[in-house]
Amino acid sequence: MASAVASASSMLCLSLQNPTKTLHFSIKTHSFHFLKPHLPAFRRYSGGVTPISPLRGFSCNCSSTNTTHYEFSDGSSEVELRLQLGGQDVLSAKDIFVDADGTSLTVKIQQAGSIITLIDTNSLFEKIKPAETIWYIDDDQLVISLKKQDPNLKWPDIMESWESLSAGSMQLLKGTSIYIVGDSTEINQKVARELAVALGYTPLVTKELLETFAKQTVDSWVLAKGSDSVAEAESAILESLSCHVRAVVATLGGSHGAAGRTDKWRHLYSGFSIWLSQTEATDEDSAKEEARRHIEDGNVGYTNADVVVKLQGWDADHAKSVAQASLSALKRLILSDKKLPGKKSLYIRLGCRGDWPNIKPPGWDPSTATDAPPPATLQN
Repeated sequence: MASAVASASSMLCLSLQNPTKTLHFSIKTHSFHFLKPHLPAFRRYSGGVTPISPLRGFSCNCSSTNTTHYEFSDGSSEVELRLQLGGQDVLSAKDIFVDADGTSLTVKIQQAGSIITLIDTNSLFEKIKPAETIWYIDDDQLVISLKKQDPNLKWPDIMESWESLSAGSMQLLKGTSIYIVGDSTEINQKVARELAVALGYTPLVTKELLETFAKQTVDSWVLAKGSDSVAEAESAILESLSCHVRAVVATLGGSHGAAGRTDKWRHLYSGFSIWLSQTEATDEDSAKEEARRHIEDGNVGYTNADVVVKLQGWDADHAKSVAQASLSALKRLILSDKKLPGKKSLYIRLGCRGDWPNIKPPGWDPSTATDAPPPATLQN
């Protein structure tokens, strides 16, 4: 059912408890390593939580030799990878091993009795048709042709990385704005800033807009008038921003903001919402149980957001890692239903009436609807 797919959310669990030890990232050597490979990941549909592969499409265990260089090109239905073999004493095709499957690619050569790995990645930019992989030697290059599962998706690079996700997300988002919601205002702002720079979007922060309008801090506003007053004001700001395109909006975290209340989400639905949630889960099973519990309890973020990214611990210096997880989850969500950006646009044109994801016909009046959800607040 189209409506079921459209309402699906993606959830990635990213362990950042000790980012210095758990994460290594290097663009120049084409390596991206997670030292804790069994990160829990889920995709939530209306029927519950379904586990998905924790590494596919996000983390890459990719290695290369210091002398390995490659050229990449996208030819619509297939992508071509050219690996330099200069200096490698490769006598024939029997000295070369190429294994491609789904989103993984391993390339090894045998030289002087030793096996040298040129590429070993489980994170190609998207899925391929492994049975249609072709490779051959062209002078001092190994040429590998990979048939894409989706010929309409342009690959910026052979592997999914921060840079390729930043470049490749534009064709999927089609200008749709992004709302960063979640438990922490600080985390929302840091991650939103990284995403805005990467996508070339306008960064907007509701906290700054609120404080400029009220000429006082949000904390003092809450003390003076209560969190309901702040949430109402932020909701008004979100209404004015709902018609904007190509913006990344960082909202208030916790129970103070509009995102913590179900009845304030009608304008958040105008863009792709990413709920950033910290977790104390230490393993995959406990993270799954936590996710199920939040969904069953009707937690606002888990039931309303398009994407949920869970992280263990927080370090502002690693906001880009969380932003990358967010883009990866968004990519998978949109590829599961490419009509989602257009549907968001239609929702805006009809006036952000709160009827997401099952958009009602023109003329539908939310004030007379009998199926409107009851008000809810953020649960701890």
